[in-house]
Amino acid sequence: MNAETMKIIETTMENLKANNMKPFFVEKKEDVLAVVRTLIKEGDTVSNGGSETLKQCGIIDELKSGRYNYLNRSREGITPEEVERVYRDTYSADAYFASSNAITETGCLYNVDGNSNRVSAILYGPKSVILVCGYNKIVRNIEEAELRVKEKAAPPNTVRLNCDTYCAKTGKCVSLSKLGREIPDGCRSKARICCNYVVSAQQRHIDRIKVIIVGEELGY
Repeated sequence: MNAETMKIIETTMENLKANNMKPFFVEKKEDVLAVVRTLIKEGDTVSNGGSETLKQCGIIDELKSGRYNYLNRSREGITPEEVERVYRDTYSADAYFASSNAITETGCLYNVDGNSNRVSAILYGPKSVILVCGYNKIVRNIEEAELRVKEKAAPPNTVRLNCDTYCAKTGKCVSLSKLGREIPDGCRSKARICCNYVVSAQQRHIDRIKVIIVGEELGY
């Protein structure tokens, strides 16, 4: 990692801290678990949002280890009704794990969701929110965050989730071809995953949100 990239990461971390979010930095994904284990303890009730980054860092396996009361929305044989129960029980969890679609250098989080159980848990409910993000999620501002979702995050996620959307077929959001587009503009598919757009700026609850930045490209 070059000096310029490291400076961007440092600036982002300073601004996250100024916005009352607690930042961490690790060089490699293998280093993430050591930080995570300082933030939760055995017996804690934990849950997570969908995230390729969490899988890549071994966090999902850690949550499944039996050391925690894991609210697992993806366990084999779970019914839709049970999934809904997990979503609601998550609001009372000790810790919630996810990633962020983008982090601005000014210290804001930008997240876009379809079902929105992830963004709602980030905003309110769990006592602690732990977000794990590769440095590739860092952008200069909200406008770049918007473009990142439309070009780099939403398209591969719709493919992963087998969603019948414009971006799954073309690799980018239909709104990018329109003049005068607004941030929430997009397709009209019933499978659309970009339904709610959330910016997390300065927080009222100091250090409730923790952001672990990894010096590798991870997730979408």
